[in-house]
Amino acid sequence: MAQPEYLRIAADLRRRISSGEWAPGEAIPTLRVLTEAYGVSEITIRNALKLLVGEGLVETRARAGTIVRERPPVHRMPADRYRATPGARSTPYTRDQGIGWQEYRLDKRFERVEATPELAALFEGEAGEQLLARHFVFYDNDQPTQMSTSYVRWTDVADTPVADPIHEPWPGGTRAQMASLGFQVTRVTESFTAAMPTELEAATLRIGAGIPVLRYTRRHIADTGRVVEVAHPIVRRGDTTVVDFVIDLKD
Repeated sequence: MAQPEYLRIAADLRRRISSGEWAPGEAIPTLRVLTEAYGVSEITIRNALKLLVGEGLVETRARAGTIVRERPPVHRMPADRYRATPGARSTPYTRDQGIGWQEYRLDKRFERVEATPELAALFEGEAGEQLLARHFVFYDNDQPTQMSTSYVRWTDVADTPVADPIHEPWPGGTRAQMASLGFQVTRVTESFTAAMPTELEAATLRIGAGIPVLRYTRRHIADTGRVVEVAHPIVRRGDTTVVDFVIDLKD
């Protein structure tokens, strides 16, 4: 079966953008020019451009036409990002992004919730247990690059600075918070999946609906084996995130 014309044209436009024929911030040719160049109807060109908009490659602007979108830099998430000294004016997020404390901004909203069966399993606890849910949106300067919901046990944080959003962002991140409560975190687990974004994720991270996201669940585990924090999920745009693993094989 022959490929639809709009898919063929979208593929060619994608190739031309990737090759640098049109730089980020530059307008691609008008509908009229593209219609003539490809010998197709205007609706076919519109369908091709709609596909590229959904992928986050281009955007339409009033009076400016269709513009090649600026592509955020790729950020690597090294396996040792949680090893930093607790209390330092940095967090695993700032190290992932390669930014200083002054460039870091955090939107936050806290609420008390009950553990669902899924959260109870992650905490290795009981459904219905009282948790503090901390909803975060992380900004690199003015660009949102990560969102998450982090849960801690209410009995661990009630009437402590950890339960007050005024103290966020907390230097040293979650590991430092747990240390302030007397928990020595010795293990962090992460489980990754990839999917297309929800409407909320696409809107919050300001990405096209066609850009996949990386979702992962993180658990901070104390030296006693007790799970003291669960972030479920953490969400980042998938096309600019690289997760690095180091696996030492020793006899």
